[in-house]
Amino acid sequence: MQRFAQLIDQLNNTTKTNDKRDALVSYLNDVPDADKVWLIALFTGRRPKRIINSTILSEWCMEVAGIVPWLFYESYHTVGDLAETMSLILPRPEPVQNVATLDDTMRQMKQLQTAGEPTKKEFVTNRWRQQDKNINFVFNKLITGGFRIGVSDNLVIQALATYVHKEPQEVAHLISGTWDPYTISFAELIHESGVVVDDSKPYPFFLAYPVEGEVEKLGERDEWQVEWKWDGIRGQLIRRGGGIYLWSRGEELITDKFPEIESLLPLLPDGVVLDGEVLSYRDGLPISFQYLQTRITRKKVSRKQLEEAPVVFMVYDMMEYNGVDIRSESMEERRAKLEALVAKVKNPYLIVSPLVQFNDWGELPQLMSTARERGCEGFMLKRKISPYQAGRRRGDWWKWKIQPMTIDAVMVYAQKGHGKRGELYTDYTFAVRDGDALVPFAKAYSGLTDKEIVVVDRFVRQNSIDQFGPVRTVKPELVFEIGFEGIAASNRHKSGVAVRFPRILRQRTDKLAADINTLDDLKMLLEQYGKT
Repeated sequence: MQRFAQLIDQLNNTTKTNDKRDALVSYLNDVPDADKVWLIALFTGRRPKRIINSTILSEWCMEVAGIVPWLFYESYHTVGDLAETMSLILPRPEPVQNVATLDDTMRQMKQLQTAGEPTKKEFVTNRWRQQDKNINFVFNKLITGGFRIGVSDNLVIQALATYVHKEPQEVAHLISGTWDPYTISFAELIHESGVVVDDSKPYPFFLAYPVEGEVEKLGERDEWQVEWKWDGIRGQLIRRGGGIYLWSRGEELITDKFPEIESLLPLLPDGVVLDGEVLSYRDGLPISFQYLQTRITRKKVSRKQLEEAPVVFMVYDMMEYNGVDIRSESMEERRAKLEALVAKVKNPYLIVSPLVQFNDWGELPQLMSTARERGCEGFMLKRKISPYQAGRRRGDWWKWKIQPMTIDAVMVYAQKGHGKRGELYTDYTFAVRDGDALVPFAKAYSGLTDKEIVVVDRFVRQNSIDQFGPVRTVKPELVFEIGFEGIAASNRHKSGVAVRFPRILRQRTDKLAADINTLDDLKMLLEQYGKT
């Protein structure tokens, strides 16, 4: 655990990709194989469930540290992160005892899932007394189920590939899919030796980079195919071994959420893997993403939801055909196989993403102006000779998105961030004007530089009106331009609208709060661009 805590500290204290990769490789060289499995699991989103709720943990921490509740919660509001707050408050052991490996800790936590509260308390408080601040910070993150780290899956894959001397694409495929860190060994995971083949195992997704500069610089128009960029759930549809499986890009198996797509089982031939987008779709056009959200947040999809939020699988690539991995074939070759397959299936739930017809690059900006009417986010540009790669690769796939919708709004609430920004107010709520009232409509926490965040943080501290737990109400004076990708009607929001992917574009130091947009302006955007 001490070595794992050291790794987390190294990763949190550098922004250099090479330094992070080197720290990961060094860790892999230093620890037993069982801990390597848990590194992969934890860093690729396979976090264990919370075994103890935050209120009980806080009470135990106050008891061990010997402090009163008001001081604990005041510290918590200052720090902004419960795991870090507890690690700072707990007394320091003398000397520090390195009591367990990462694997030991994860297995002990699993045993606690069915244990009574006294047993859980004894385990947690004993570990607190034996570990230093850094270990306790990581330990607290694990037992609260809130372990997250600012390292991309791609970086983990690169470090693993360096360590095991394999190609990153091969490693990405090996660690994908469903596997249990409690039962699988590192050798089985990385080399697939003695492992039963998992028919549901997906391939790593190929991800695009945003277009940089003018599209004309990409080369000859005939070397590229252009498709619409869809706003849905990226998915991988797998038909193998007599079963059908739908994976999200976050490696979540979501087949049961979309029985329409599951119904393709008897129609698709065995040994096929398709890449595409799950879309709420009606009358030949996508409808609001909100309808998809109603499907993925429910344990069981009702008949009413099936009727209100019909879906299709908008497919745009094929990775496997007749049980053969065809990712090394060109985009053009894969596309031909895909079109022939979909034409043969002839099912309304499976649609090939249409190609955009254009003669030269100069026509695309005009076509782009129709994207929102089509329910699209812009264009995908794919080199015809490109293979299907793993992860984000520069050069062959590009995304060219429409300009965001924008609204000038005033900041009304602020809350501290997490991790490295746990001491600064970085999460903001913005409002528009409705007569003399201010109506909140969006939250955003990205778009400002570190220097700008420091300035805003100082304003929040000096201009707080009220405080509700970690949230501060501030004087409505700072105006920002807020960008967002989509807008839809919403009964859950006081403003009556929900915006998609809100972010800060810039601070409008040239405007006063009296100059911000109104709720009517938002509703006008809703009427013009909102999907129903």
